[in-house]
Amino acid sequence: MTDKELFSIMKEKLFTAVIGDVLDVLGYRRQFLPQSIKPLVCGTKIAGRAMTVLEADYLEGKGQGPLAEKPFGLMFEALDDLKEDEIYIASGASFEFALWGGLMSTRALHLKAAGAILDGFVRDSDEIKRLGFPTFSRGTFAQDQGVRGKVLDYRVPISVEGVDVQTGDLIFADDEGVLIIPQEIERQAIEDALIKVRTENDVANAIKGGMSTQDAFATFGVM
Repeated sequence: MTDKELFSIMKEKLFTAVIGDVLDVLGYRRQFLPQSIKPLVCGTKIAGRAMTVLEADYLEGKGQGPLAEKPFGLMFEALDDLKEDEIYIASGASFEFALWGGLMSTRALHLKAAGAILDGFVRDSDEIKRLGFPTFSRGTFAQDQGVRGKVLDYRVPISVEGVDVQTGDLIFADDEGVLIIPQEIERQAIEDALIKVRTENDVANAIKGGMSTQDAFATFGVM
């Protein structure tokens, strides 16, 4: 199965709750990003590969290093390095400024990226909605990053409140959460999730037919 086929199946047949349940069974029990990270537009669902971006607070005129005179740090380099079906996922800064905006969405659309996930805020939300670019964040806030923060690096390991993310990890996000699926168990997780969905459909039909929830759980092993 190609990545494109995998992403299509995930968006068509799965949802974060069922994959999250499967990851729990497989022993991966801290894979959801914070609950406050939500889609800009309700009903948005994305699947793709992580392209990690490391952010940091960095006050203009206060540094001496190689990024001191470089507004936004390596943000433009990171954005231009996005590949088709990748998801720009950024973390590391405070919540004092926006990490994503309308022009960034325009560029990401041109590059055929799958979406953006920000451990922080976005701005230009009306423009992003008009563009239809899938974006998840903690909310909207117009204050600019330019004089307050920088991208320090990209395609490096990052952490979002204890959830580790590596470039290339499978990301699946919908209205109920953003889920990081480590590469080493992704195929098993998706296969098990598809089986679980089919079984849950059987459970629903049995309950509609009058079976009690106790008997259904004893029979099917899921609820």
